Amino acid sequence: MNSSHETSFRSQIGSIFFLVGIFSLNFLSRIVFSPLMPVIEEELNIGHKEAGSLFFLVSFGYCIGLISSGFVSSWLSHRKTIILSSLVIGLTLLAGGFSSSLWGIRISLFIIGMGAGFYLPSGMATLTALVHPRHWGKAIAIHELAPNLGFIFAPLMVEFLLGWFNWHSVLFLLGVASIVMGLVFHLKGKGGNFLGEAPRIKTVQTLFREYSFWLMVLFFSFGIGTSFGAYSMIPLFLVSERGMDRPWANTVLALSRILTLGTSILSGWVTDRLGSRKTLRAVFLTSGLATGLIGLVQGEGWILLIIFVQSVLATSFFPAGFAALSRIGPGSIKNLSISFTIPIGFLIGGGAIPAGIALFGEKGSFSSGFIALGGVVFLGSFLVQYLKFSEEA
Repeated sequence: MNSSHETSFRSQIGSIFFLVGIFSLNFLSRIVFSPLMPVIEEELNIGHKEAGSLFFLVSFGYCIGLISSGFVSSWLSHRKTIILSSLVIGLTLLAGGFSSSLWGIRISLFIIGMGAGFYLPSGMATLTALVHPRHWGKAIAIHELAPNLGFIFAPLMVEFLLGWFNWHSVLFLLGVASIVMGLVFHLKGKGGNFLGEAPRIKTVQTLFREYSFWLMVLFFSFGIGTSFGAYSMIPLFLVSERGMDRPWANTVLALSRILTLGTSILSGWVTDRLGSRKTLRAVFLTSGLATGLIGLVQGEGWILLIIFVQSVLATSFFPAGFAALSRIGPGSIKNLSISFTIPIGFLIGGGAIPAGIALFGEKGSFSSGFIALGGVVFLGSFLVQYLKFSEEA
C-alpha cells in the first residue's frame, strides 16, 4: 500500500476535492430550481405544466452542452473548458436572478444547462489524468459525492436563504459562488492542460449501430428519471397534493438523500460481486416499485418512508450503469458512448420525465405520474438481459 501509485493518489486528493467543489456548484445550479419551484410558481403565477417545462429546458441545454463539449475542449483545453463552464453558469445565474418573467427564467435555465454540460467530460478527463488508472475507481467515487451532496444541500440552502432573502437573491449568491470558484480554479487548480477530442462522424455512426448503446440510453433515462426526475417533482407533489408546507417538504427532500452518500460505494461493491446485468435488473425492479409506491401509499409516515427508500434505490443505478456503459462496443467508441448516452438520457430522464409528471399534476394527480414512471422502470428491468458487452466479466 506504500507504492508510488498510492503516494501519487494521496498527493492528488486536494485537486480531486477541488473538482468536487466545482462539480457541486455545477450540479446545484441545475437542481436549485426544484426546491425553489413552489415559490417561483406562486410569484410568476404559473401552473405545474409550465413549471415542469422549465426542467425540460435545463435538461435540453445540458444535452447540448455535453454533446458540444468535445468541440469546446478541443479548441480551449479541458482546463479552460472547466473555467468557462463555471463562468457561464455564474453569469447566467446572476442574469436569471434579475428576471421576473417566465421567458427570462426559461432562457436562463437553458444557458445554465448548456454551461453545466461543458463540465462533465472535461472534469472526468482532468480527474483521470491526475491519478493512475488503478485508482480511477476511488477518484470517481469521490467525484460522485458532488451530486449526492447537491441533492442534500440544495433544499436546506434554499430554506435557510429564503428565511432572509427572496428566490432572486438565492440565484445571485449561487452565481457569485460559481464565478469565484472558476476564478480560483484558474489561479490555483491543477490538471486539464491538454486538448479534448471532437467527435468524428464515422465514430458516431459506429456507436449508433450498437443496439446495446440504445439500450443504455434507455437505462440511463430510467436511472436519471427515478433519481433526478423524481427529485425535481417531489416538492411540488408534497406541497400541492399531500398538503405539506414548503419548508417541511424541502427538509424531507434533503434528509432523504443523506443515505445516498454511501450508496455509490455499496452499489459499486455489489456490481463487482454480481456483475452489471444482475445489479441493473435488481435496481430497476426495486426502484421502479418504490417510485410507483410514492404515488400509491397514503399517510405522511408511509410517504416519507417510501421517499427515503426510493432515493437510495434510485441512486444505486449509477455505478452499475457506468460499469455497463464502459463495456459497450469497441474501445474506439467507449469514451464517445458517455458523451452521447448521458445527454440523451438526461434529456429524457431529467427533462421529459419531470415534465410528464408535472403534466399529470396539472391534470390533478401527481400520484399517477409517479405510478406510471415506476411501472415503466419496473417492466424495463426485463430488457437488461439483451445487453451485449464487448468483453464479459
